[in-house]
Amino acid sequence: MASKKKPRITYATATVLYAIKRGHCYGFDIMDISGLPDGTVYPILRRLQAAGLLESQWEEATDARTANRPARKLYRLTHSGDQALAEAVARFRGLSSSIPTSEAL
Repeated sequence: MASKKKPRITYATATVLYAIKRGHCYGFDIMDISGLPDGTVYPILRRLQAAGLLESQWEEATDARTANRPARKLYRLTHSGDQALAEAVARFRGLSSSIPTSEAL
């Protein structure tokens, strides 16, 4: 079995990881809180998931219907994602003060 290639952790990638850690678990929320555009956030999410740093699942359709919106794909860090984030926080010193905690936590 081939091992998953660890992605290069840029500041934008670290921002996405940190946003997820802080409770911003779906794409639009990550874009809103980080200021990153969708053309940056969604490719990063796909790369991180392919590398095993994120897991995802669709929220319950009934929750989305109750909120009168489409279902969201929710992301969470894996153990490897937590490790990559710890390295990124050490590398990018201002990262830890850049993203507030989600009110949804």
